[in-house]
Amino acid sequence: MSAVVLATDDIYVAQNIGFGIIAAVMIVGALKVVTSKNVVHAALSLVLVLAGAAAQYLLLAAEFVAVTQVLVYVGAVMVLFLFGVMLTRAKLGHEADLNNRNHLLGVPVALVMLGVIVWVLIDGFEDTRLPQGDQASPISIQAVSDSIFKPYLLPFWALSFVLLAAVIGAIVLARKD
Repeated sequence: MSAVVLATDDIYVAQNIGFGIIAAVMIVGALKVVTSKNVVHAALSLVLVLAGAAAQYLLLAAEFVAVTQVLVYVGAVMVLFLFGVMLTRAKLGHEADLNNRNHLLGVPVALVMLGVIVWVLIDGFEDTRLPQGDQASPISIQAVSDSIFKPYLLPFWALSFVLLAAVIGAIVLARKD
């Protein structure tokens, strides 16, 4: 009996270490997104953050959500974003007229927002605990996909057409006559 408990505790330790490593990589990537002078490097750092979110879903044993994260965000949205950046031939790097001199004002505003979010989360969930072991009931992938795509199938299709129109528009704008 003690070997089973020990093995379970080892799994939790490994998950916590994995979470810490992935979270650290995501934080570094997020900082690179907001501090990078090159928009392409910022976009690639965002890919790192989104892939980290998918890895966190894998740690939670939510494989369907992880694959959806990779396909939708890393695969589709970031490719579309990079495609648009490359086709617009935007100037890369520092631009004096686009940079705000009051950027340090954002630091206290961000800290206040962080405090409000933490307060709301703590106040909203207080002593709520996730179900442990036998209390947790598994949810099938079909139930997750049905809850996402049944009520939102039409908006999902509409969004795909909007993205298709954006790609076609970028190609038309970038094309030389």
